[in-house]
Amino acid sequence: MEHWKAVFMKFIMCTGILGLVLGLFFGVSFPNIFILSVLLTVVSYIVGDVYLLPRFENWGATLFDFILAFVAIYLLGSFLFEMEIPLVTASLVSSAFLAVGEYFFHKYMANQVLDGHAIRSDEEKELINQKLQAEYSEELNQGIPEDREE
Repeated sequence: MEHWKAVFMKFIMCTGILGLVLGLFFGVSFPNIFILSVLLTVVSYIVGDVYLLPRFENWGATLFDFILAFVAIYLLGSFLFEMEIPLVTASLVSSAFLAVGEYFFHKYMANQVLDGHAIRSDEEKELINQKLQAEYSEELNQGIPEDREE
């Protein structure tokens, strides 16, 4: 249930940001904004939020979302948008605002949906990066003659 709630929140965020940026400043129609929002929500949630966020933390997933949004808006915009608009500028501005929203959405995802497993504390990072070694003890040599020990 938490995933559906997060997908709905992400869809509302994408639709709102794209509606403000593309609709208000560039005159893109709502059906085109809706199509972009659905596509970005589905792909970004599955790849960015569920797969990349636990592995690369917030900044990595946010960078992926920025690149995905830029490419998707640019490519789909060239097919969907009827009017001539500065597509690179529209894609860049929309992607920047979406990335800011995604940064905060990832914090919500990490704490509420993924149960805090996505963003590790500094202590956990140090434990993961330590080079641990096995210890050899005397109890393992019982029953072996001392002349065979090296």
